[in-house]
Amino acid sequence: MIAYLLFATFVGLLFHGIHRKVIARVQGRPGPPIWQEILHTLKFSFKETWIPKTASQTLFVAVVFVAIGIWSAALYLLLSGGSLLLLFGIYLLHKIVEHGMGLSSGSPYGKFGAIRSVISAASELPLLVTVVAIYFFTRSLSIADIAAYQQVHGPLLIVALPAAAAMYLVILSKMHYGPFSIIEAKEIVSGNMTEHFGVWRAGLEVGFALKTYVLLYAFVLLFIGQLPLALTLLLMLLVLVSLSFVCAVTPMLSPYDTVTVQSLVTGALVVYIIVLGVVMG
Repeated sequence: MIAYLLFATFVGLLFHGIHRKVIARVQGRPGPPIWQEILHTLKFSFKETWIPKTASQTLFVAVVFVAIGIWSAALYLLLSGGSLLLLFGIYLLHKIVEHGMGLSSGSPYGKFGAIRSVISAASELPLLVTVVAIYFFTRSLSIADIAAYQQVHGPLLIVALPAAAAMYLVILSKMHYGPFSIIEAKEIVSGNMTEHFGVWRAGLEVGFALKTYVLLYAFVLLFIGQLPLALTLLLMLLVLVSLSFVCAVTPMLSPYDTVTVQSLVTGALVVYIIVLGVVMG
């Protein structure tokens, strides 16, 4: 498991670099090398580190370990075929990281990011659509059972496309430089990450790399099925590139526009679930 965590961290950081590279290329810029995020994490690991005087020391440090811990647990759940509800419950715990990072620092920029993390909670509503739709088709919320169902009946991506779109929107909301990345908007410097530097920032980069790996892996596993690792990574990369393209051509929305768009999309998806429930009994 430790070896796989290191592998997932490496791939997640590499995906972050590819994400930046694709955005730059679409926008007509050369962009950084794809290994830049790996270099950044290594650089932060050896930088001088301390805790700001204005920070709540316990919370300032704890959110780093919580970020790594929850996404390590989420990865274990995926690999062991555990409960989908528990996986998404862990996903919701990430809000503690986003909110705690901003509030713990004592920085006004961090506090703005923390407030926006609460506003952005609307982006998590489509998770309900994903869970309910998957259950309607598979009659199970076990990740192992969902993968087994797709081996017999084919990918859920085909028959439950709106549910896949709902999870795609959830992943998009957690991508850097995306239309819903309001907690790290440049008018508030780096938002809730403004005051985390040195080894604390390196730890957060590791946690976020695991987050990206888990979300992309979960999308492939839940809507396409269990595949050999090489093919899974290829599909994860294709999903990532599509997300990067959306981020490149879409401006960052204001906090209130973000909530409006996500709420409208969620409303449409709820209608889909109601219709699906009526049709499937």
